[in-house]
Amino acid sequence: MSASVLIVDDDPLIRELLQTYLTQEGYQVRCASTAEQAEACLAESPVDLVMLDIRLPGKDGLTLTRELRVRSEVGIILITGRNDEVDRIVGLECGADDYVVKPLNPRELVSRAKNLVRRVRHARQPAPAATTAQLKRFADWMLDSDRRRLIDQDGSETLLTHGEFQLLSVFLRNAGHTLSRDQLMDQIRNREWLPNDRSIDVLVGRLRRKLRDDPAEPQLIITIHGAGYLFTANACAA
Repeated sequence: MSASVLIVDDDPLIRELLQTYLTQEGYQVRCASTAEQAEACLAESPVDLVMLDIRLPGKDGLTLTRELRVRSEVGIILITGRNDEVDRIVGLECGADDYVVKPLNPRELVSRAKNLVRRVRHARQPAPAATTAQLKRFADWMLDSDRRRLIDQDGSETLLTHGEFQLLSVFLRNAGHTLSRDQLMDQIRNREWLPNDRSIDVLVGRLRRKLRDDPAEPQLIITIHGAGYLFTANACAA
């Protein structure tokens, strides 16, 4: 079954451009010009991916991102202006998986869409019987790498966004070593980093919340002022 995408943008030229490229790649594509129209489309039929402009008339894209993430694991790619750094950071805090910066490169966006749809569909699959190869244990947690989920001591599961999963994976590979923001950016792929980008700090904050790591006195992800971040827990196969 082909993947489904909802494009939400008030610019008809952008909607037409993205719809053309995605349709040629075999996607089922629907379009909306406002957040309210998008909600009506999603109520009729869910999708695998939402491509969402931050600046929309009426309810903005950030609000819609927050609301979607509360109730859904749908993939979300934000479309932002080059000068929208604060909005971009807030969007990531709200749970967006990725962002692209205008002017758009449709081929790049289609590539990111393919990767995100694949991850979203994989995460939705029923959990297979866990094997030791799939699980990594650290501190009081286990990470199911195949399903991109954190599992606490009670067995409760928390889904990680792609960015959160990438960041945690980098930390686990480099436990005990301080990593600068530039080093973290180099190891987290598929995003166009901009000068003075604070997205790493945003991802760290989100990951701390999901790991219940008190930002005032963190035990797992330590801020090394002037240097970067230090992850303190070593991982082993569960």
